[in-house]
Amino acid sequence: MLGAWAAMAILATFVLSGLKVLREYERAVVFRLGRLVGARGPGIIYVIPGIEKALRIDLRTITMDIPSQDVITKDNVSLKVNAVLYFRVVDPNRAVVAVENYLFATSQNAQTTLRSMCGEVELDQLLVEREKINAHLQSIIDQHTEPWGIKVVQVAIKFIDLPEGMRRVMAHQAEAERERRAKVIAAEGEYQAAQRLSDAAAIMAKEPIALQLRFLQTLVEIASETTRRPSSRCRSTF
Repeated sequence: MLGAWAAMAILATFVLSGLKVLREYERAVVFRLGRLVGARGPGIIYVIPGIEKALRIDLRTITMDIPSQDVITKDNVSLKVNAVLYFRVVDPNRAVVAVENYLFATSQNAQTTLRSMCGEVELDQLLVEREKINAHLQSIIDQHTEPWGIKVVQVAIKFIDLPEGMRRVMAHQAEAERERRAKVIAAEGEYQAAQRLSDAAAIMAKEPIALQLRFLQTLVEIASETTRRPSSRCRSTF
């Protein structure tokens, strides 16, 4: 009798060991005697012990840091570039069967694509057209990972580490550009002032009375200035 109870307990434990609980964002890719059965879940699933094997796959978006890559741009500037990659599994079956380790494979693909893409553009493009380059990176990486059941959501270049010499060159260039703009603005102001004077002279040439009124106004201003100056000296004496 005791042996029967022990056998029943062992059998119950064996049966219950096949029960698995999967969260909403999880799927179980099940193999039966080595052959793919398919993905199961979420919720409670049953995996036949000893016959079936299940691998859990997370369907949430994964944030992966792409390490700094040594890059030589199209205009022969050496720099380091790193980025961040957002992706998720859309087909659990392919993520398990089509590639050995989809996380490692996606990371390696992102690194090589980043180096290749940055080597095809010039430094100015890399600094100014970052959004365009990010979109191109996403498109290329997504094409490579699509057979693995991976969807690349976004790629973003985080930091571009320029050599110290290149930073000084860019600082001098920016300073020269600011000086150029200041000179252009000053020249534009001089041009507008000269244009206004030319217009005023043309009006006065057509209207002699206007010229006389302007002459009288100038005399009044000179007289007022002369009157203010002695009074100021007197106040300073006392």
